[in-house]
Amino acid sequence: MQPRVNLPPSNAEIAELLSLETSKASYVLQRAFRRAARSAFLWEVEARELVARKEPLTQLAHVGPFLEKQIQHWIRRKQHPPPPLRKQFFTLAESRVRLSKATSWRVRLRGDLQMHTEWSDGSADIRAMAEAAIARGYEYIAITDHSKGLSIANRIDEAKLKQQSAEIDAVNRELGSAGKNITVLRSIELNLNPSGQGDMNPNALRSLDLVLGSFHSALRRKDDQTERYLAALRNPHIQILGHPRGRIYSYRSGLRADWETVFREATRLDKAVEIDAYPDRQDLNLALLRIVKRCGTRISMGTDAHHPWQLEFIDLALAAALAAKISADRIVNFMSLNELRVWVQNVRRVQAQRRRTRNTTH
Repeated sequence: MQPRVNLPPSNAEIAELLSLETSKASYVLQRAFRRAARSAFLWEVEARELVARKEPLTQLAHVGPFLEKQIQHWIRRKQHPPPPLRKQFFTLAESRVRLSKATSWRVRLRGDLQMHTEWSDGSADIRAMAEAAIARGYEYIAITDHSKGLSIANRIDEAKLKQQSAEIDAVNRELGSAGKNITVLRSIELNLNPSGQGDMNPNALRSLDLVLGSFHSALRRKDDQTERYLAALRNPHIQILGHPRGRIYSYRSGLRADWETVFREATRLDKAVEIDAYPDRQDLNLALLRIVKRCGTRISMGTDAHHPWQLEFIDLALAAALAAKISADRIVNFMSLNELRVWVQNVRRVQAQRRRTRNTTH
């Protein structure tokens, strides 16, 4: 095949090029390159297709005349593979091409299991997130605002969690009365310390429909973190391990572990590990998802949305699971609401039995 010498690269490659330019650009231009690099993942059309149609690249988010000229002068054949910091990130355009070839995959999706509202660091209320989910045909969503140990504004403590649960119940009643078929699940993104322990009273967590636990600290450690993950999975109060590796595009490559051991423990406990579909995260990434498949581990998908429009990020997670050939029966979001509730109940029941057994033997 002849290389397309004078055509722009794919959107993923453009993101890499822009990121490389950020490190070399003047302070004034760094922000422009950085914003465009992040936006490239959400361009709904490949830039090279616009060039082929002789359409301006300035119609793409955060591409002005200066960056348009830069992109048009990049030649793909001279590119190098991205470093681990920016490797295996899908673009929205690429993801939708993949999904268009497996039309039943998106149809199976019943809901989104990570999103944030004004109760923590989101920018919309619960009702707005639910309405956006209704527009997407979802059966359920989980509101997973941050717990009190994370140093952000408006994080949730036990008292606020109780208030939020009451609001969720009210929203569910209002939507039900209006004939809108969706259930908002009472949940939380529990902040886990490096020992795998949460920061909320267990009684408060048991009142929820679902608990997602995530690491938000000590994410630049270079030594093996397998024991940290095993401890987190054995935390009896969580059912889903959120954005496990902790990577962020062009900022942090994430933690290292014996992933086969980690995922096999998740499988043994029947817990799920998450594909966080936020474009900067895409965590778990494709290489780890292939290990997940081999281990038969459950997958949960969440957009980590902080605004209603960001629910569209779910395509990034769907495409990653599809590319890794994850079995549909291992994806939590493909469960009906009743199946989801039964799974959570079973995980909790087994965890409670193990605690009783340990207490008896000691």
